[in-house]
Amino acid sequence: MSENTETITLAAIGDLHVTETCQNRYRGMFAEISEAADVLALCGDLTNFGKVSEAEILAEDLRHCSIPMVGVLGNHDFEFGVPDEVLRIFQQAGVTMLGEQATMIEGVGFAGAKGFIGGFGRGELGPFGEQAIKIFVDEAREEARKLENGLRSLRTDRAVAVLHYAPIAETVEGEPLEIYPFLGSSRLANAIDRFDNVKAVVHGHAHRGAYSGHTPGGVPVYNCAQFVVEPAFGRPYALLEV
Repeated sequence: MSENTETITLAAIGDLHVTETCQNRYRGMFAEISEAADVLALCGDLTNFGKVSEAEILAEDLRHCSIPMVGVLGNHDFEFGVPDEVLRIFQQAGVTMLGEQATMIEGVGFAGAKGFIGGFGRGELGPFGEQAIKIFVDEAREEARKLENGLRSLRTDRAVAVLHYAPIAETVEGEPLEIYPFLGSSRLANAIDRFDNVKAVVHGHAHRGAYSGHTPGGVPVYNCAQFVVEPAFGRPYALLEV
């Protein structure tokens, strides 16, 4: 295991929702983040409709970020049906896209996945009944598996999990109760809590959720959707010490 104990500053932001009219919108922010942090985590919904043109606009702004970047896609990034192309564009802009791979930066490991829906705790949907329900639950399990495998591959005493969907109900509080099951899944928290080196979890998706909470195992979780972070801190990105 890595024994590098030097603290790093992590900037995290989700839900940029870039459209075809967003040219240069985030260029200055990424330059600012480069001065304030050591690593940037992008927590999904980077585009609004998952279009190549939207990804290319954001990629141009991302090239103004001079620190290492990691990220995951969100549900909006799948809408147009070309997520692999969207992912490739961000990779070409210098973002390490997490999922089947994890990475180490300055002694801190980063693993991630988009995540999926399904609910939390006793309300989590189980694989019972119709085949369509079982397929649905299998998708949630697969996303948790990706996260768990990424975390398992890291040989470090400090790791960060990067997600789009929430792993706990605590950080979606403020959203209508009726949509809680569509905002995340406890299966993600179960994967995280298998590892004692995870020091923080960042996610997005819940625009009206709460900023912070903890997994059942006590790992800090931060909802970094810009719509949550900006009212709290006066800037659209969170800054965390890891």
